[in-house]
Amino acid sequence: AVQCALNRPAFFAERLYHSMKGAGTNDSTLIRIVVTRSEIDLVQIKQMFTQMYQKSLATMIASDTSGDYQRLLLAIVG
Repeated sequence: AVQCALNRPAFFAERLYHSMKGAGTNDSTLIRIVVTRSEIDLVQIKQMFTQMYQKSLATMIASDTSGDYQRLLLAIVG
C-alpha cells in the first residue's frame, strides 16, 4: 500500500512484470492492470517498466502471449 502511494507507476510496473515473468502468465493480473490503467496512467507505467526492467512492456507482452489475446493487449498498450 505504501509503495502504491509513493510511486504508483512503479507499483503497477512491478505487478505487470511479476504477472509475466517465469513460466506461464497470470492473465487476470495482466488484463486487470492493462485495462483499468489504460485511460489513467498507462503511459507512465510503460515508461517506468522500461526504466526498471530494460525492456518495453509491449515487448514482454508480445513474448508472453499469443493470438487475438496478444493483439488486443498490444492495441491497448500501444
